[in-house]
Amino acid sequence: MVKETGFYDTLGVKPSVSPEELKKAYRKLALKYHPDKNPTEGEKFKQISQAYEVLSDAKKREVYDRGGEKAIKEGGNGDGGCGFSSPMDIFDMFFGGGGRMHRERRGKNVVHQLTVTLEDLYNGATRKLSVQKNVICERCEGRGSRKGAIELCTSCRGSGVQVRLHQLAPGMVQQISTICGSCQGQGQRLNPRDRCKTCAGRKILRQKKILEVHIDKGMKDGQKIVFHGEGDQEPGLEPGDIIIVLDQRAHPVFTRQAEDLYMTMELQLVESLCGFQKPIKTLDNRTLLITSHPGELIKPGDKKCVLNEGMPMYRRPFERGRLILLFSVVFPEADFLPLNKLKQLEQYFPDTREKGEPDSMDDDLYIYADLEDCDPARERRHYHYIEEEDDFHPGGGVQCQTS
Repeated sequence: MVKETGFYDTLGVKPSVSPEELKKAYRKLALKYHPDKNPTEGEKFKQISQAYEVLSDAKKREVYDRGGEKAIKEGGNGDGGCGFSSPMDIFDMFFGGGGRMHRERRGKNVVHQLTVTLEDLYNGATRKLSVQKNVICERCEGRGSRKGAIELCTSCRGSGVQVRLHQLAPGMVQQISTICGSCQGQGQRLNPRDRCKTCAGRKILRQKKILEVHIDKGMKDGQKIVFHGEGDQEPGLEPGDIIIVLDQRAHPVFTRQAEDLYMTMELQLVESLCGFQKPIKTLDNRTLLITSHPGELIKPGDKKCVLNEGMPMYRRPFERGRLILLFSVVFPEADFLPLNKLKQLEQYFPDTREKGEPDSMDDDLYIYADLEDCDPARERRHYHYIEEEDDFHPGGGVQCQTS
């Protein structure tokens, strides 16, 4: 009768499970929850590995059956009371350093940044990108030597890992796993005379490859283009991907927001009042003639749009967003007309006087104030001076400085 069944439950087996059934259960779960296949299931993989580490060892299993997980952690196992081994070490030892999972694991993805213009994203483009990647040596087919010349490493027995026991105290032993120094973690040994002359036994070669990157109309800044399986190759691993990330340069005229294009158009005062015609060069080298009809007043800060002249929709290139124009109005310089001309111009503008205002009033009722240029920095200095001088005095009142 076992004290607890937590480790058995983790592996989905009964306490009466045989060693062979235990191996099958671990193999199935380890392959399913390995971090390379399920990056979010790292804790589950750790629990599976720890349970198998204990139950696959006859002595540890006996201790666990008698006292449960507490007995294992307290050192009742006699050779590992300070915790568990690395889950990856357990996995590698189980599969001999080159099992099925190693063939199913993927290499690392390689990320490249590609600078593009707004015109590229508008019209679509094809760019050639030169990349350096590792490829498996074709001459030796990734063995590093002639066929049949590879021997199993006798130091680690093909696992690529050496396990040594470090005694911490009487009855307290720590198990330490390190990469095998004889085979450098490969689990195999190779006579230098049998090494492949092409790759010098490294199994891989460095190769230059040209990738054609197709930029579709309507793609966005930061969008990714993935070349599946074009990453570095390594024996026993499925190649990773090459990921191209688009990086759009700033455009001198247009700014993009989703599928809309924004631009600022500067008008002279006479254009804002009397109408205008202005040409705009589009991103595909067409010319739009923006027209404002006489009497259609354009004020500073006004926003107008031209439909279907924005960015193409991604994968729907015949549909486009809007071209949005933000207007600014440039006023003429001071004294641009003599006084008599200004009086003539004034009659064409609406009367600004309030209704009911008498035609003539006594000048004594007015306080004339002249406009001056405002200097914000000067205003700040003024208020700062007031704060320093306007001190509070317990005696009450405001003291005035006299000269």
